[in-house]
Amino acid sequence: MKDRHKTRFAGLFSRRCVWREKGPLHARKALVPFIRLIFALLTTSALAAPVDFVREVRPILEKHCLECHGEKKQKSGLRLDIKSEAFKGGDNHAPDIVPGKASESPLVHFLTSDDEDEVMPPKGKLLATDIEMLTRWINEGAKWPDGIDKAKIEDKRDHWAFKPLSRNGGLQPPRALEKRPSLSIDTFIDAKLTEKGLHRSLPADPVTWLRRVTFDLTGLPPTPEEVAAFLKDKDHAAVVERLLASPRYGEHSAQHWLDVVRYADTHGFEVNTERPNAWPYRDYVIRAFNSDTPYDRFIQEQIVGDAMGVDAATGFLVTASVLLPGQIGKDEPSKRLARQDSIDEMVVNIGQTFLGLSIGCARCHDHKFDPITAKDYYAMQAFVAGVEYGERDLRTPEALAARERLNEVKAKLADLDKQLSRFVPLAKSGVKRPMVDPRENRDRFMPVKAKRVRFTIRDTNNLEPCIDEFEVFTTTGENIALKASETVSGEKVSADRHEQRFVNDGHYGNSRSWMSNEVGKGWVMVEFSGEHEIDRVVWSRDRQGKFKDRLATSYVIEVSDASGTWKTVADSDDRQRFDTRDRTQPAFSTQGLRKEEVAEAKRLLDRKRPLDEELQRLDASQKVFAGTFRTPDDIHLLNRGDPEQPKEPVVPAVLSALGDLKLAKETPEQQRRLALARWIANPQNPLTARVMVNRLWQGHFGTGLVETPSDFGRMGMKPTHPELLDWLAAEFIRSGWSVKQMHRLIVMSEAYRQSGFGFSRNDAAKAAATLDSESRFLWRFPSRRLDAEVIRDSMLAVSGLLDLKMHGRGFNLFDKRGGLTGFEPVETLTPENTRRMIYAHKVRREPEAVFGAFDCPDAGQSTAVRRSSTTPIQALNLFNSRFTLDTATAFATRVQKEAGADIAAQITRAYQLALNRPPSTDELREATPEVREHGLAVLCRALFNSNEFLFLP
Repeated sequence: MKDRHKTRFAGLFSRRCVWREKGPLHARKALVPFIRLIFALLTTSALAAPVDFVREVRPILEKHCLECHGEKKQKSGLRLDIKSEAFKGGDNHAPDIVPGKASESPLVHFLTSDDEDEVMPPKGKLLATDIEMLTRWINEGAKWPDGIDKAKIEDKRDHWAFKPLSRNGGLQPPRALEKRPSLSIDTFIDAKLTEKGLHRSLPADPVTWLRRVTFDLTGLPPTPEEVAAFLKDKDHAAVVERLLASPRYGEHSAQHWLDVVRYADTHGFEVNTERPNAWPYRDYVIRAFNSDTPYDRFIQEQIVGDAMGVDAATGFLVTASVLLPGQIGKDEPSKRLARQDSIDEMVVNIGQTFLGLSIGCARCHDHKFDPITAKDYYAMQAFVAGVEYGERDLRTPEALAARERLNEVKAKLADLDKQLSRFVPLAKSGVKRPMVDPRENRDRFMPVKAKRVRFTIRDTNNLEPCIDEFEVFTTTGENIALKASETVSGEKVSADRHEQRFVNDGHYGNSRSWMSNEVGKGWVMVEFSGEHEIDRVVWSRDRQGKFKDRLATSYVIEVSDASGTWKTVADSDDRQRFDTRDRTQPAFSTQGLRKEEVAEAKRLLDRKRPLDEELQRLDASQKVFAGTFRTPDDIHLLNRGDPEQPKEPVVPAVLSALGDLKLAKETPEQQRRLALARWIANPQNPLTARVMVNRLWQGHFGTGLVETPSDFGRMGMKPTHPELLDWLAAEFIRSGWSVKQMHRLIVMSEAYRQSGFGFSRNDAAKAAATLDSESRFLWRFPSRRLDAEVIRDSMLAVSGLLDLKMHGRGFNLFDKRGGLTGFEPVETLTPENTRRMIYAHKVRREPEAVFGAFDCPDAGQSTAVRRSSTTPIQALNLFNSRFTLDTATAFATRVQKEAGADIAAQITRAYQLALNRPPSTDELREATPEVREHGLAVLCRALFNSNEFLFLP
């Protein structure tokens, strides 16, 4: 052993001797093999040692990456400080780390990219040694030991709103509750006030409570007679029952619901055309509240009412804005994107309305704050993947009767048309025919076989030609254009879109019309599956007679048989010249007709006119914009929400954090919606009852127990009274989901009946206001301004003008019922527009001229809370508008009629009607000379503008 060591050392010594004897150059050459050996040994040793994550990788991530991808921020959904999240990856290119394959890992790609828009970190590339270290780590399998993460991922499911209901919200009950054998709203309110060192205010006076509860439940002020009756018997419970039984209750309650679901009578987006048959859904909501439909059934009807005999209820699914066919590009990607957008609106509506969750935030990536994955989102889409925005027939008894009457009217009109055709001269017969008429034009010709009919426009009175209906009649009187196998045209697609599909849909009027894409000319053609013998074409610009522009003044009608040969059957050249100044000429020519034939034609036209009008009413009354249903689309998880990047397919399933209900892909369309509705309406669902009772509470106190009524997620506000919220939700379910019972509980509570002015001692009131300035803990009743609709309705009510007619097609607030711009308000009061404002035709994104300034939602998006602003335009509108002037005049006329000529009596009556009290001595003294000099209407206008009239007491 010693000899071997001596030999090794001797070798080293001999090399050192070489240095001494032969010089340094020769010595260095002799050492090269030795150095190479040592280097190889060291390198091999280094490569053999795996990368240590804690010592070598985590410091790089901490220094350069965690600022944007750590605990506080997770840009692009990527988090690199927790093992499970890092390997899951970000939103757009997960997984970012592919163990063993650095070249396939997006993380390495971004670290090494030369594209300044891609390279990470954004401030500049890492050092080459750092990149090499991370690359080696991934290639070695990206070993990340368990249990070493410095941060912990928060369980998003650990949130109060996702926990089961309990009477005390899952919290320890306050001591005050432990001593009370029975619970009530006031039990919880008083316990919280005690905890905060506060107490309730004194009760409000009887008239204040009556005015408050009447506004809250009906949206109208009490009458002087109702005030007198209440002051006599002081029966609070009887008042509440009377108000809940009033039809006005449903109208007022429905307004809040329609705010949340974004109800409007136009489609929105770029063209905002009329949605003429949306109103049956609005009427359904009113009826549901009036009849106290159990809320669990109310939910189910709105999701799957077609299976429950309530067709109009599914209008809920399609209340949002939508791109219609004429607005969508012709390419397949555009169609897929538009379809995704329309389904998204349904999912968003369901989520925020019934569950109080922003499910739509998971469309492109997992929800940032709530336990909703992107897969959850698309699984929810699958429940409604067979729903399309559109109209369908109502199947109510009234609608069935209307449909039967419609067939009778159509039969009578067909017979009249056949009789009238005798007086219409044949085209190309040499007889001068009447000039074109915007309302109706008949082109009669000798019977001819036709497979196609083409209408070519050569000139108009102005702009692009527009046709509301193109009808082709057989010799037997059937309009076969309704059965056309194909319709093609030069179609307009713009902000003023009039769709091709409307040209032969059987509906009249400008809102259901086709428009060419060329100024002064255009064409439309209908094709049939086979040949038909036809003898006339009837067309019109606007059968309802409202529009005379865009009228075809020069045209030709051609037909083609099965062989494809075209021939002209009618030409406008044999019509009298169009003159916009002369609209007195009848729609038939008297040339060549005897006197008795002229009289007979006029008699037939007189019979036809009311039938035409009835046809329009009947046709509209049996349709509802409540969605159409078909075989569901195949739904996939989409990368970044992009329809062009589909990933794995998904089946209908509820939110994974709230349940495990999952349906098979083969589940029929209606059964999908039924399963979803039952899951939402299940008493075990932790959100449904909480969300609704919170909305009801907000309706009475101005702010919900949860201040964010459509966001019960982790970014929403926590409840001020969690125990009360859960108790109310449990009571709601125990009552059979009775909304009216919840109203009874709330308005009969002492918290609701207290004064809004605080305590009798100023110092105590100031202290309470300092602790709780907005009265969130209800030490006083929080007064607030009335909603815009309530102000308008109340002005009409006290002036004696309010028309209480219920339901039906909405009245006009503007001179047109759809479009983008140019809305002129209807300022003249008529019996139709003096109905309650909920019956107004609501144009999306167009505020009402006077009351829109009072924060009235425009249905552009869901309005769960109306924010109350104060602006100069409000005062100007309410003092100087035509509406205020006319209602003030009507108010004065009513007062004079009821109070007589005595000015003091008139002033007293005006105060009683508007404010439910007589004027004070000072008010009477100050008002008397003003009324005497300027008239009673001035006082009435001042009362309309008073805070006492405009605010809930």
